[in-house]
Amino acid sequence: MTHKKLHFKLIGLIAFCASLSFFSTAQIALTIEQALDIAEENNPSMKTQKLNLERSLYNLAAQSASLKPQFSLTLNPFGYLQRRNFDTFNSEWYTSSTLSSSGEFRASMPILLTDGTLSLSNQLSWQDNTTIRGEKTINKAFTNNLNLRFDQPIFTYNRQKMALARLEYDHENAEIRYALQRLNTEISITNQFYAVYMAISTLSISQAELANAKTNYEIVKAKVEASLSAREELFQAEVNLSQAQSLVEQRTVELENAKDQFKQTLGMPLIEEITVIVPNIDVSPVLIDQAQAVQQGMSSRMELRQREIEMDLAEFELIRTKAEDEFSGNIGLQLGLTGDNEKFGNMYDNPTSSPRVAISFSIPIFDWGQRKARIQASKTAQTITKLAYENEKVDIELEIRRTLRNLDNYRTQIDIQQKSVENTQLTYDLNQIRYAEGDLTGLQISQYQAQLSNAQTNLVSARIRYKTEILNLKVRTLYDFENDKPLVPVRLLNQITLK
Repeated sequence: MTHKKLHFKLIGLIAFCASLSFFSTAQIALTIEQALDIAEENNPSMKTQKLNLERSLYNLAAQSASLKPQFSLTLNPFGYLQRRNFDTFNSEWYTSSTLSSSGEFRASMPILLTDGTLSLSNQLSWQDNTTIRGEKTINKAFTNNLNLRFDQPIFTYNRQKMALARLEYDHENAEIRYALQRLNTEISITNQFYAVYMAISTLSISQAELANAKTNYEIVKAKVEASLSAREELFQAEVNLSQAQSLVEQRTVELENAKDQFKQTLGMPLIEEITVIVPNIDVSPVLIDQAQAVQQGMSSRMELRQREIEMDLAEFELIRTKAEDEFSGNIGLQLGLTGDNEKFGNMYDNPTSSPRVAISFSIPIFDWGQRKARIQASKTAQTITKLAYENEKVDIELEIRRTLRNLDNYRTQIDIQQKSVENTQLTYDLNQIRYAEGDLTGLQISQYQAQLSNAQTNLVSARIRYKTEILNLKVRTLYDFENDKPLVPVRLLNQITLK
């Protein structure tokens, strides 16, 4: 009975381990398009740039809202003050106490066109004032102040327009950074995608090499047992077999490391098991005109737009610097109407008009050259941004020209490696027959096997380099030459709703 229980437990344990093995070996097969979609949602850098884009959008929305009419209400429902005062005119002390309640409603409207502000305020108050100066005097009354005011800065720049323009540039820059990060992520994902594919391919080549080594070992073993070959040939065959097994183990580790690196870039859990699907690694040469490629890059590259934004912001900074300690002024116009009465409904029986006109100027006199030095510093910064723009244009052209040369070279290398694989395969097949007939040693056949494996690896590597360089050209020019259409890398986040 005990043996039966032990037998059933052992069966259950084996079934449990088999189920774990099944689930642990389940793999997620990814195409490059699926990998890019996963990275766009989970890649840490992509998520950061997306959040920066949202932040700039909220800041721009807040600034736009600040240019609309603003309303505020201030309430002081209860206030009491008692104090001892001295009347200098009559040279006597007196006591006063005030019980009050007030509220103010204010509406203001920024005027973007002129940088002025139009405001309307209404202050309603009630007070019960008691004064003891020999005799007791009591005054209770309602008071209402209604004012319409306009303030206009003069001889200076429009601060409201500049603040809005800065945030618009910030939002556009965030869109560009998001798009560039997406392109850079696409390059990184593609490189790592093909790195996994390369690891799979080299592992497959090593497994084929191991299979050949096993076949050769069996041939030599049979010949040695039949006394048709020297025993040292069997020793060499064992060495070749162990080296092939070691290489398979090494390539397996390299594949797992490449997968982990790929999963980290995708933002996937490292415990997930993945593999990659490459629909077609064959290369179809694409004829590309260098002048067209350069022209596409110059007209489409977003880095140039970033440099233009930097130049505009440098101009803004120069304007702001010039406004420090500058001659400026302000015009203030106000129309007011004040009424007071003991009865609320009679406050404006005898109103008082209170118009106001004020003009003020700020006139700098001497600052020891501080303003002039700051202006020169801003002009120097502006010159630096212009130089960066010109250098960026040169860098773009150099990158495109370099990429086109690489493509020409990779196309040539693919043809050479393709022919090399064909020749080394024929050479190995012929020499394997010679090896079986005893005309070659184990060391010699291992050299032919290594030559074949290297040729196969070099062909896969050349094709991958060409594929990644085609993507590199697409990123450098923002044009898809394989499908002959422009690339639109920016996905505007229209789905973002302000809460």
